[in-house]
Amino acid sequence: MYLTDEADVRAFAERAAASSVLAVDTEFLREKTYYPRLCLLQLATAEESAIVDPILVKDLSCIADLFRDTRITKVFHACGQDLEVIYAAMGCVPDPIFDTQVAAAFLGHRQQIGYGSLVEAYCGVHLAKAESLTDWSKRPLDAAQLRYAEEDVSYLPGIYERMLSELVEKGRLGWVLPEFQSMLDPSKIVTRPEEAYLHLKRSTSLTKSQLAIAREICAWREREAARLDVPKRWVLSDEIVVECCRRQPTVPARLLRIRGTEQLTQASIAAVCNAVKRGLSADISDIKVTHRHARPSAETESVVDLMYALLRIKADRYGIASQVIATRDDLLEFLRHPETSPLSISWKKEVIGDDLTRLLQGEIGLTVKDGGIELL
Repeated sequence: MYLTDEADVRAFAERAAASSVLAVDTEFLREKTYYPRLCLLQLATAEESAIVDPILVKDLSCIADLFRDTRITKVFHACGQDLEVIYAAMGCVPDPIFDTQVAAAFLGHRQQIGYGSLVEAYCGVHLAKAESLTDWSKRPLDAAQLRYAEEDVSYLPGIYERMLSELVEKGRLGWVLPEFQSMLDPSKIVTRPEEAYLHLKRSTSLTKSQLAIAREICAWREREAARLDVPKRWVLSDEIVVECCRRQPTVPARLLRIRGTEQLTQASIAAVCNAVKRGLSADISDIKVTHRHARPSAETESVVDLMYALLRIKADRYGIASQVIATRDDLLEFLRHPETSPLSISWKKEVIGDDLTRLLQGEIGLTVKDGGIELL
């Protein structure tokens, strides 16, 4: 159903409220704006699917009620951007959620499997991608566009039921549920201006004092981009922000020596200089530093290689994508600080942590047998 009338949307919402599962997907644009523009909202229960047109239907409160209803599991595939878009457009965060991309990694599929590949694996259906670059803000939409949008959710309820059964059968539902809950962390959905500097590219080489300047400039940039509703890079690029942190210009003449700043308005020039001043006088005790990892020694690299070989064995044995269990950085952190490593708690301790400890203590080893690596 293509719903362009508020009464029809409310009628669908009333029927969907009786379902325990609601599949959700969005189509949106944000290339030229700060806030994502919701263009389509695709929804499906086990019985029916609907495409809600938020450009034509302004009141989506009944859909927001479904998203807030904790009796209904909202099923997404790769929900990160969808959650942000829904929050920006409707002021709510769907809860609880089930992400089929995340669940797939716990069931032996590759990390970050695409929706098309998942549908093919579970339903034997090959989805066409002809409309993947559609401008969803343009109206009217034709039958091919609507069919493409509908297929983004119509298979999800069935896939969810099968995945749920597999997770329960394998005893992994308790492993994956915390992953879903962590995705609802507000910091992952809404960027607070004061924390925008944490996402600044090329900032790992900045000192704590320089990061204090970055915090002030990025906070101003975030608010200015929101006020103008333009991408923040249009206000000030990451490269210029980092250069400002290094040069610390407090007067316009010094700021304008940085290439690219000649496009700034007088008001923006003054705002950046004032942000630099605030950063220079700020308390840096609460600044969060993200340092580039120091390159480990050759000996340490060799040990991590051995740990990674063990990880691959365990991932194959459990049928889980290895990146879900640990990355090389996780292994290096375990080697240096096992007591605080995530690999020493919860299900990861059972899957890999205990054996890593035994490997590092020389209690177990690895060998090659029939062309593959095995535990000794």
